Amino acid sequence: MQGIFESINGIFSFVGPLSDFLWDFPTNFEWYASIPLLGNFSFAIILLLGSGIFFSFRLGFIQVTHFKKGVKTMTEKRKVEIGISPLAAFLLSSAMRVGPGNIIGVTGAIAVGGPGALFWMWVSAFFGMAVAYMEGVLAQIFKEKKDDEFVGGLPFYGRKLLGNKVWIGVFLSLLYILYAFCCLPAQGFNVVSSIGRMAEIVSGASIPTDSAFYYVVGAGIILITAVVAFGGIKKVTKWTDKMVPVMAVLYIVTVLVLIILNIKAIPYLFRTVFSGAFKPEAFFGGVFGTVLAQGVKRGLMSNEAGQGTITMSAAAADAEHPCEQGILSSIGVFLDTIVICTLSGFVVIMAHCWEGPNAEAWAALDKLPKFTESVAELTPGTAANAIMTFLVTLCFCMFAYTCLLGMISFSEIAANRIRKDSKFINVIRGIALFVAAFGILCNIAGLELGNLWAFSDLGNILIVFFNVPIVYIGSKYVYRATKHYREDDGTPFTSQVIGRDDCAFWDERAKEK
Repeated sequence: MQGIFESINGIFSFVGPLSDFLWDFPTNFEWYASIPLLGNFSFAIILLLGSGIFFSFRLGFIQVTHFKKGVKTMTEKRKVEIGISPLAAFLLSSAMRVGPGNIIGVTGAIAVGGPGALFWMWVSAFFGMAVAYMEGVLAQIFKEKKDDEFVGGLPFYGRKLLGNKVWIGVFLSLLYILYAFCCLPAQGFNVVSSIGRMAEIVSGASIPTDSAFYYVVGAGIILITAVVAFGGIKKVTKWTDKMVPVMAVLYIVTVLVLIILNIKAIPYLFRTVFSGAFKPEAFFGGVFGTVLAQGVKRGLMSNEAGQGTITMSAAAADAEHPCEQGILSSIGVFLDTIVICTLSGFVVIMAHCWEGPNAEAWAALDKLPKFTESVAELTPGTAANAIMTFLVTLCFCMFAYTCLLGMISFSEIAANRIRKDSKFINVIRGIALFVAAFGILCNIAGLELGNLWAFSDLGNILIVFFNVPIVYIGSKYVYRATKHYREDDGTPFTSQVIGRDDCAFWDERAKEK
């Protein structure tokens, strides 16, 4: 088995370098890198931040002006006959957004770019909220009804906006499914490894990864996931409806306790974040590019604004107006990065492990051990150490599992753009489960397929390069829909509002009313 794993690692050895090249392009060319200030900005960062800034101004900073209205929408009780409620869609999207990246991504960003990276995560998230709004509205406008569910998202609005060509929808569906399948092994690995770590904390003994314990846990995870996944999107949302609020609240409370225990370090925290982001020498040297790139890159990996990968959940909602779910998509970015990622950053920065005499040893640790080491530093020599480490690991496990469920569910939705029959959808579900099981086997074998998991970075940037231009193509329809939403004159949303004739669901709904 080890030979198989090593062969797979070798086959995908090109992924990491290719991903880094695309993320850094064209800063990896000397002629560009030598340009003062501009040479620090890669095309990916210009595209993401630039689009977020442009859409924010064009929409009148709707992520701020309609934030309160979005929160009100989430708290409304509605009877839903088709699809899922706006709140359930929000929680489903949060299941994907709030993943292991909220811990290990933030930790990695600070380890490489320093505390200043956290500031640029905030900036990218604020403007990314506008991009998420654009994606969410497009997903709603072009969603389709399938039995008692809605399907939609990037493969659907991409096809409609690019000439309604079948091959475009199929290509975008396959792109997302490939991306999800390359991320699933990491999620399976993270779930089983975190359960093992919690068992070690409770028992006080080391548990070998090839022991019966890990085989039983791995089999249990796959069995439960199969029952949920084959139950369809509505069954997945029943789980995410329960798990997302619990894991979010538990993580927030745990970190707030750590902050209270170390409240004297708060001034140091903000000082290092802002000084790291705005050091004068950083603006005219490579440091600024590193700090900014880490903040934007890891922020994107966490909240996924600009990728189109969360749009499947936005389309699944039974919204009253397309813009309604767009606002909730925007709030999802806020929860993920401004709230959850910020708390993770506070833990890492306040612990001081990233600097000082032990910084080199800390940097050599894997990302999750880096974070738990920081937690331990904030609760030195106390009983709270084991408790806090257990709670953080539990949250990490839940983050990974909801992300796993989300990826399987979104792969199913994307597959509907290829074929809608149940046999094909079940094949996609089965392959997804097999891929997740493969990640669990990697853990049992004591191996990490780093090169394969680097595919998530590659998948992120490739989907961005396809999705963002499509969002620009569809932007005029979002602007028109937003104008109609703001006017709130009582007229129903239809194809005519945006100057099209192919928004079948919305036209049928208007006739029924």
